Amino acid sequence: MKAAQVLVVDDEQPNVHILERVLGKAGYRSVTTTTSPREACELFRSLRPDLVLLDLHMPELDGYEVMAEMKAHLVPPAQLPVLVITGDQDPDVQARALSAGARDFVTKPFNVTEVLLRIERLLETQLLYRRLRDRNVDLEAKVRERTRELEDAKVEILTRLAVVGDFRDELLGGHAERVGILSALIAETMGLPADFVQRIRQAAPLHDIGKIGVSDAILTTPMALTSLEFEIVKSHTKIGARILSGSRFPVLQMAEVIALSHHERWDGAGYPRGLQGPDIPLEGRIVAVADVFDSVTNGRPHRVAASMEAAIEAIRVDRGGHFDPQIADAFLTMASDGQLATALSTTVTLLAPDPDSSPGRTFRDHAVPDFF
Repeated sequence: MKAAQVLVVDDEQPNVHILERVLGKAGYRSVTTTTSPREACELFRSLRPDLVLLDLHMPELDGYEVMAEMKAHLVPPAQLPVLVITGDQDPDVQARALSAGARDFVTKPFNVTEVLLRIERLLETQLLYRRLRDRNVDLEAKVRERTRELEDAKVEILTRLAVVGDFRDELLGGHAERVGILSALIAETMGLPADFVQRIRQAAPLHDIGKIGVSDAILTTPMALTSLEFEIVKSHTKIGARILSGSRFPVLQMAEVIALSHHERWDGAGYPRGLQGPDIPLEGRIVAVADVFDSVTNGRPHRVAASMEAAIEAIRVDRGGHFDPQIADAFLTMASDGQLATALSTTVTLLAPDPDSSPGRTFRDHAVPDFF
């Protein structure tokens, strides 16, 4: 505490000398003095003293104005570390000084012991305050770190949950992750809010989680699906929505909506509810484009992969049919300006395709759509 930085401000040099001697004999080693109230404000900004001993009645700036300037440079919730020492014994002056921010008030001529005790008490208070402030800063940093850890854990859990869908269809290894990236990029291209973009990035990979309720024999068949098989496949939308339902987390709430609606079509010919146009949730419409594009370019067990150019053209042709025209346009903009190719080149595949799998072994006429 004796190493505390003390600033003495009094326009009368004899008073300054007295306080210097008193503080020096008491063991205070860092004492700065000035008889200029304007210089006092500069010293306060540069020194950040632990305590200011301040006179009130001074030329140019009085003590109240000096305190006002000092307070302007404090970072809340810091308090003004001022002990007023003045020859004015008017009770109203004391009340005004304390209201202006002074922490204590002593009248001249003062008792040395009393002044030193008050200085010591104020410095103890200041020290405790700074310790508490530093501890709060540390706690806030730990809370932020823990929040980041929880957020990272949430993202990893969601990512690994999405990989479950990829395991059901090894030829589309990394499909869930790519759909998340493409969906976020589409949303960003459309100018949607940043929180929506971030949320759909995390929620979209769960669009096919309901496939865990569909037989492997159907999902991995090397032939086009029959009408009956396709009816079974369509159930994955409702299964996924049931798995994700009831969450209080916005990401999982969006994922539930996507799982249920990403196979709806703009023209009303989709499933499971046959919604049409803007009645389809926006996130479902966005994922529909990303899902179909990635499915087509990566193939299916019963269909060889198409080129990226052919898939882009398919999106263009089905604009206003399968796809929301505005969303299709955003996707086509991505394709034309190179964003699409860049996004796909940086995608990390979390589940590698089985090297023993070979698409397109056997074909038969497509009785039903196969973008499932």
